[in-house]
Amino acid sequence: MKIYQSRSFEKKVKKFNAKEKYELDNEIKQIIENPLIGNEKKGNLRGVLVHKFKLQNQLYLLSYRFIKEESLELVMIGPHENYYRDLKSYLKSK
Repeated sequence: MKIYQSRSFEKKVKKFNAKEKYELDNEIKQIIENPLIGNEKKGNLRGVLVHKFKLQNQLYLLSYRFIKEESLELVMIGPHENYYRDLKSYLKSK
């Protein structure tokens, strides 16, 4: 399975420290093992799945979607506050 990162995802991950990146890698591995681990969204966000997890005592959301059969795009990561609003505006700009 090929994994792609959106520019938004890449920028946020750059700011993480080594421990946070390690925990994020573990969450991504879980997604690869079971791609349906996230909750599929409806309406404007149809086709996007969101996986929730704790990162240093804060709830983070990681959105991803399938591209073709064997590809996965990591769309966005961030804390819950204004997450869905930002995700909608990002997907509209694409």
